Amino acid sequence: MRVTLLGTGSPLPDPNRAGPATLVEAGGLHLLFDCGRGVLMRLAAAGLPTPALLAGVFLTHLHSDHVSDFNDVVTTRWVTSPAPNPLGVVGPPGTGRFVDRTLEMLRDDVGYRIAHHEDLQWEPGVDVTEVLDGPVLLDVLAGAGVTVGAAPTDHRPVAPTVGYRIEHDGAAVVIAGDTVPCDGLERLVAGADVYVQTVIRDDIVRQVPLQRFRDICDYHSSVADAARTAAAGGVGTLVLTHMVPAPPPGAADEWVALAREHFDGTVVAPDDLGVVET
Repeated sequence: MRVTLLGTGSPLPDPNRAGPATLVEAGGLHLLFDCGRGVLMRLAAAGLPTPALLAGVFLTHLHSDHVSDFNDVVTTRWVTSPAPNPLGVVGPPGTGRFVDRTLEMLRDDVGYRIAHHEDLQWEPGVDVTEVLDGPVLLDVLAGAGVTVGAAPTDHRPVAPTVGYRIEHDGAAVVIAGDTVPCDGLERLVAGADVYVQTVIRDDIVRQVPLQRFRDICDYHSSVADAARTAAAGGVGTLVLTHMVPAPPPGAADEWVALAREHFDGTVVAPDDLGVVET
């Protein structure tokens, strides 16, 4: 499997980091996890010029920074497909309502485009599968020999939230999303080859004289949290992403060093478009 960190940023705008999004390639499928700011630009840079080529979108939760460009994925897939090509979307309970509201927001734009393009006579289709704990049952996955399982994570008061474990050809990749250590996360990462985790530097965040910013410490994993989770689960490679505050260019090694204090495996903190293979 091939994991591309499309966007490694956070809600804070950064000239070098797009919003949270990860592409997993397995069994010939392109699976997109979260749709943060700039996701289609990063997909194009990774060699996928249109979301029409995605086999599915998987949302870990509905926080704005993880879904801000979902509407762009829907619209661009629709207008670049030569025939109806419904987008399969998987997410926690509540995803169906979120998708319905997004399509309603796009209603005017859909009308404009259908009126302008004679060959575009269908509206964008989205097929939603809500999941909290268990296998994701989609024909496209089964046909490629890929399995995806979900488990609940803990990002309260954002709830429900999920992480995903993708397995193919004997390898396992975990996309954890935003969460503190919890039972569901432990189950997902057990024996995984690659574990991708949102992290914060709580030692830095707690020094910021703004309570709204310090609040993020109670529902994100610190670097040490992620490293201890990886160690307990026997993970092969820990991937740090969505780093808050984002390290300046060339400074991610400090984050890696902090993780290695608690985890003996491989630790990486990629820039956007960084790749990990297993």
